[in-house]
Amino acid sequence: MFSATVAARHARPGEALDGGTVHTTAFAYHSVAKAARLAGIRAAHIRTVPHAVDLRMDPQAAAAMIRADRDAGQRPFLLVATAGTNDTGTVDPLSRLADLARREDVWFHIDAAYGGFFRLTARGEERLAGIEEADSVTLDPHKTLFMPFGTGALVVRDLAAQHAAHHGTGSYLQDMGATGSVPDSGHLGPELAHEIRGLRAWLPLHLHGVDAFRAALDEKLDLAEHIHDTPADVAELEISQRPDLSTVIFRVRPTDGSRAAAERADEASRRLLERINAHRRIVLSSTVVDSRYALRVCVVSHRIHQDRVTEALKIITAEARNIPAA
Repeated sequence: MFSATVAARHARPGEALDGGTVHTTAFAYHSVAKAARLAGIRAAHIRTVPHAVDLRMDPQAAAAMIRADRDAGQRPFLLVATAGTNDTGTVDPLSRLADLARREDVWFHIDAAYGGFFRLTARGEERLAGIEEADSVTLDPHKTLFMPFGTGALVVRDLAAQHAAHHGTGSYLQDMGATGSVPDSGHLGPELAHEIRGLRAWLPLHLHGVDAFRAALDEKLDLAEHIHDTPADVAELEISQRPDLSTVIFRVRPTDGSRAAAERADEASRRLLERINAHRRIVLSSTVVDSRYALRVCVVSHRIHQDRVTEALKIITAEARNIPAA
């Protein structure tokens, strides 16, 4: 949805977006590139902005790439930041990127599908500062509001831009008039008719209150910090930086700084994941960060509490100590 909205705002009448470029990072969710391609942006025009050592988008690098595109006759029009990456849960520097987007007159989209609702908490509000400056934000209540699958949302600042992208009609609709102040959703998205998905989010919030969700999200942040801190004395493991949200990554520590040792550690990490999941008590996943294999713990289920995390940490630490030296 956001790709069509952005394209409509930045394309001149009758003109294709052949020269349009999109800027994001290697940690952006794969739907960003997919949406760009569906909007007619060539894969070669989806730019990967370098990230800093803390795995956040580098605003200076993004600015330089946008300027380079313009100097080359291209039309950069979309900057996509992530508020909670799927790989590591890291939040990009949203305020600095919002400033950059305004200076360069590009649409600023934030993918907050996973992390956005942590803003209900005090820690989340601080770590997600700048999200309110976006032109559009993706939110998935089926993630961190614990709602049923298929409950997603796109929040857009400029309703006129959304309408320009999706408005359409036909002679068979000529009898349809304005029905009040409620916008016609058929003119705000690709679907002409759909179920009332917002009811899935409204009803639990109405029944339980926002504080119940805030408390649950605070619990997930606490559990993630506990997962990060507990294996610190396990010499076999290399733990990532402290989590921004509820995702923690770790891997087997290499015996030295050589490439061969890193490759052995990657293979040992793969075996560690297999051994942990073989217990059939917990399920971890893996990712690749800066060419290194890593195990990933993401605490988002409303059913995960301290007892489950305690059991998970026992399994992780025990298996890590049994992995042969890498």
